[in-house]
Amino acid sequence: MIYSNCELFLNICSQLLISKCEKLYLNVSHISYGVRMEISKGIEIIGTGLFIRDEKLLVINDLHIGYEEALQQKGILVPRFQTKEIIRLLTEMIERVKPVMVLLNGDVKHEFGRVLRGEWREVLEVIDFLQKLKMEIIIVRGNHDPILQPIVGLRGVRMVTEYRIGETLIVHGDELVEKERLKDVKRIIIGHEHPAIMIREGGKKEKYKCFLKGKWNRGGLRKGLEIIAVPSFNPLLEGTDVLKEEVLSPFLEKISEFEVFVVSRGEVFNFGKVKDVGK
Repeated sequence: MIYSNCELFLNICSQLLISKCEKLYLNVSHISYGVRMEISKGIEIIGTGLFIRDEKLLVINDLHIGYEEALQQKGILVPRFQTKEIIRLLTEMIERVKPVMVLLNGDVKHEFGRVLRGEWREVLEVIDFLQKLKMEIIIVRGNHDPILQPIVGLRGVRMVTEYRIGETLIVHGDELVEKERLKDVKRIIIGHEHPAIMIREGGKKEKYKCFLKGKWNRGGLRKGLEIIAVPSFNPLLEGTDVLKEEVLSPFLEKISEFEVFVVSRGEVFNFGKVKDVGK
């Protein structure tokens, strides 16, 4: 069979992605959420999500449901397993921490200006799963979610631009928050960035999802607000290497001063500040 240059390129990309997907599937299939670490007072890292203890609130970010279908429509063939894995990981997290509410912090679906057939079906699959467990669900709107409401509205799920619990504000993180909305806020939890770091050991290198914690001092604030950036919950999206790549969220100023908490196979490791990682 003779391939055009474009077909050959797409075929190579597909094979590389299939290999990557198989590796990621093996990794996530062995994750156990027995280990928890407090990243801030009353807030624990659980897998690639956060658990706010007093409110029994589980926060997960950037599911990007439909990512596989979007790749397939571009001619890049990848195995479809993300929704199955999302539900499996959610099951383990919920059994572990027993939340009463789950907050999906933005970019629940992947495509910007349209709803793919698989996105419609799989978003409802995740919502139905959570509602069968009697979970209250709140969705903070992300930049990928301008037309998500017609889907989740079928299940009566509430969408908001932000969610506040006491001194903690949860926003997607693609846009800054007006100063007037920050009264008495001490902490902001964001997604959007998909933070990760590349770790090299000898001739090997591996990218790991991570949490970031630091300060945001803009807006004429006397004291910097604590910022916690949460990685993507999608098992296919490894994320942005914060050691090298330009950050996306305007909240992540002076990224070199942020602390890094690496997630690997269900365990959490404090790597210190970004500027010190890899030295």
